[in-house]
Amino acid sequence: MRVALKECSWQTVGEDLVVVFDPRESITLADPEGKVEALLSVLHESPRSTPGLRTALAARGVTVTDEELESGLAGLAGLGLVECEQGRFTGDPAVDERHFSNLAFFGTFSDLDRHRTEFLSRVRDAHVLVLGVGGGGSSLVQCLAGLGAGRLTLLDHDRVETRNFARQFLYRHEDVGRSKVERAAAWVRAYDPDIEVRTVDRWVAGPEDLTDLTDGVDLMVGGLDGHPDAGLWVNEAAVRAGVPLVVGGATRTLLSYMSVDPGMSACLACEFSQRPEEGTGAAAAEDLVHGMRTTNPLIGPVAMQIGSLIALEGLRYLTGFQQPLAAGARIRLDLREGMAGSRIPFNKDPDCPVCALAPVRVPAA
Repeated sequence: MRVALKECSWQTVGEDLVVVFDPRESITLADPEGKVEALLSVLHESPRSTPGLRTALAARGVTVTDEELESGLAGLAGLGLVECEQGRFTGDPAVDERHFSNLAFFGTFSDLDRHRTEFLSRVRDAHVLVLGVGGGGSSLVQCLAGLGAGRLTLLDHDRVETRNFARQFLYRHEDVGRSKVERAAAWVRAYDPDIEVRTVDRWVAGPEDLTDLTDGVDLMVGGLDGHPDAGLWVNEAAVRAGVPLVVGGATRTLLSYMSVDPGMSACLACEFSQRPEEGTGAAAAEDLVHGMRTTNPLIGPVAMQIGSLIALEGLRYLTGFQQPLAAGARIRLDLREGMAGSRIPFNKDPDCPVCALAPVRVPAA
């Protein structure tokens, strides 16, 4: 294996070495003999095997033992500064060019054991069911296409209307009156012909209307409107199928999203069961919100935020570059406070009838 140094900078300050990889923070390493600086320098010249590193260091007059070199590389890996050279690119120039930025992003989380290309492969092999291609869903489709999701199933029953143009940028005036899923699929195929797209023009009236769509799906994302219980229907279908679910939406001034890891995290039914005591003002307010019908106030900038945040949480499930942040919790962003965020977890209900439907998970070997 040849070790590669990630894109970082460093400077010696006295007996310390200050290193910056993520501009948000700096790393200070004790380096009185300059061995760490020498190791970074030779890796900066080119990726090298362990014997190659020892030879290059010796040429600089730096002698290290096998134990010191192994410890140094492990330390750099632990700080996220090195990775395996063979895992940086796929070897296909067209794929590497198409996914240049995606690979660079995954490089933030790669190391000697987790490769950029492995993250990318998981996305390109994934089948994602997108629930709704309207407000947040249209920008979600664009994000998933940009990530290179290998297969998309798009579900919606609406037709394109001119009122959609304030927040749904997949569509054009010539699309008015036509099926949203068909036009969204056409956009994806024109954007990236390598993405396989299936369309389902269907009105969902219960969880059973989603059962035939979950087979072979790795992730369900988005959200359905039209009925106050639509979110609970989607939740039940996802949990029953054992498919991770990420949903989100917005009120007038509050954006929120959450995710469900079936059999592991609380689900939407768990959250709904933890309602205030009946007869209280808080319970009345929840009932009013649950059944509320309002003119859609969602504008483009907010819709794009929803779509991108759902896509990013979905990417966590597909690749494992991070643990899901919204599993069993609502992430809320307050528009009145400049998108200030908060995370509000809710407990898993041990008696939840929906969670009881989740398939038993077999621990990974």
